[in-house]
Amino acid sequence: TDITARALAQGAEKILGVPITIENKGGGGATVANGLLATKKPDGYNLLATSTGSITVRPLLVKLAYAPKDFRVLIQYTSYIGGLVVRADAPYKTIQEFIAYAKAHPGMTYASSGPHTQQQVGVESFARCNGLTFKHMPTKGGANSNTALMGSHVDFIAGSGSHLPLVEQGQFNELIIFHQDERDPARKDIPVMKDINCPPTNPPNGMIIVSPAGLPDAIADKLSAAFKQVADSAEFKALLAKYNLPDTYMSGPEVQKGFPAEIEWYKKYFSDIGMIKP
Repeated sequence: TDITARALAQGAEKILGVPITIENKGGGGATVANGLLATKKPDGYNLLATSTGSITVRPLLVKLAYAPKDFRVLIQYTSYIGGLVVRADAPYKTIQEFIAYAKAHPGMTYASSGPHTQQQVGVESFARCNGLTFKHMPTKGGANSNTALMGSHVDFIAGSGSHLPLVEQGQFNELIIFHQDERDPARKDIPVMKDINCPPTNPPNGMIIVSPAGLPDAIADKLSAAFKQVADSAEFKALLAKYNLPDTYMSGPEVQKGFPAEIEWYKKYFSDIGMIKP
């Protein structure tokens, strides 16, 4: 998120003719930064690179100082597409072999970047569809999950993109891709959920630029156009490719139009597993 946001900011500086200062605000899976932005004046001088899930999903689970209505999305420039990842020397080479093994060995362990994250929910959705049970070992990020798998501390991981270089190096295998209906054109050999007769897992987590709600249209249009110009550039597309991130550009209104469906998906999921009341 930091690398891509800085690239967007540097490009937008040249277009807008003003400097853009980057400040990292960690904590709470982006909820600290989201809450801070929601208190700012909607004048175009305070923006945030964050994830759709931190805006739509987290308020379902934790009482927060903000809600989706408190933000205006300017642009989505990429998204996290996850999958089920194993060591290359694992005894299962296909998702069908993995499912058969998991049924014979209930309680296999996996790592993800945290409980109720997009990646972890993807694994649990996969498990529910196939009648499997796993033990979750949350970590502090994708790199930590990769380390856990390399050291055989877990049986598999919920990958979110940082695993792909290790797949390319032959250390890991990705057995199935979550969060999308169609196969990845760049990795056509890897199945998606419908290939194993399961519904898609949770919606992908978009990486977005947002302002506080109430930003005037003229300012929003100017900022959105500048960020889109950067996102459309060959340099930015090359950066996404370098970090194995898909080009899933969407306009701000398109992203916000999808919020209700995303919220309803997670409401049903958390209700089904007993996390929230129906």
